[in-house]
Amino acid sequence: MRFWGCLLVCLSGLVTLAMAGLDSDQAEMIERMKAGGHILMIRHALAPGNGDPADFRIGVCSTQRNLDDRGREQARAIGKLLRSKGITTARVYSSQWCRCLETAELLAIGSVAELPALNSFYELTQDREPNLKALRKFIAEQPSDGVLVILVTHLVTISAIADEGVSSGEGVLLKLNKDAPYNIVGRLNFGS
Repeated sequence: MRFWGCLLVCLSGLVTLAMAGLDSDQAEMIERMKAGGHILMIRHALAPGNGDPADFRIGVCSTQRNLDDRGREQARAIGKLLRSKGITTARVYSSQWCRCLETAELLAIGSVAELPALNSFYELTQDREPNLKALRKFIAEQPSDGVLVILVTHLVTISAIADEGVSSGEGVLLKLNKDAPYNIVGRLNFGS
């Protein structure tokens, strides 16, 4: 009888994970985020196209590639999933690109601060090294036991920091350390 009870509990847990769209590794990462001492880097939600128009200007969304309705829904769904798993507050930072800022706001997990180090260097290749140097410094300054930090940024930034390519609305979890800046925990697909 005890075997069947344990089996039922295990199966129930697997069903819960499957219904939430998370596998066991991702569920473990959610628990780690709640414990603090981690950074979640999220690529902005769906924004059709590639790169930005030639007349791109920071702060002028009409000159940028922006989220579409699917992207807005994807960002809301990621925030809803995180909140449903107990992640209701975090320190949230975003690239100054409108698609990142909107994604960060729609997560609805905390007030959003612009962090220029998260800006894209996809087309602005001269910004790659200065941005990455500033971002690595920012990461190194975060307490290894502090609350979750969420960084909403771009594919090129996540790839450079975590050596991991992610699709729109996916993330990478970093563990902050006392002696070394961070190590990569894994990739999160929020099922959006």
